[in-house]
Amino acid sequence: MTDDNCVFCKIIAGKIPSKKVHEDELVYAFHDINPWAPIHFLIVPKAHIASMAHVGPEHAALLAHMMTLAPKLAAQAGCGAYPEGGFRIVVNTGAEGGQEVHHLHMHVMGGPRPWYKG
Repeated sequence: MTDDNCVFCKIIAGKIPSKKVHEDELVYAFHDINPWAPIHFLIVPKAHIASMAHVGPEHAALLAHMMTLAPKLAAQAGCGAYPEGGFRIVVNTGAEGGQEVHHLHMHVMGGPRPWYKG
């Protein structure tokens, strides 16, 4: 299930270029084009799901996959090891939550501060 008007669906389909971090049958991960941190990439489900407000029990395995993939990809991208290192995971939902692209996506950010923006 995709949306022909969705920028992330176009990136996943290869219609818009991206710097790929990871791809498997469920997700596509790529570097953010406007990073807020030295390490900043997105993990996006291949299925078009508009936001966290649209997930249900049928998406539990997908969300678990995204959450367990994030630490592995963060380490591969150069995030330091816990507890001195680390990373941040952010999922914006809806306009008031700061969501700009209405396709569920997880931001994974890390690297030395001062990259904190809020």
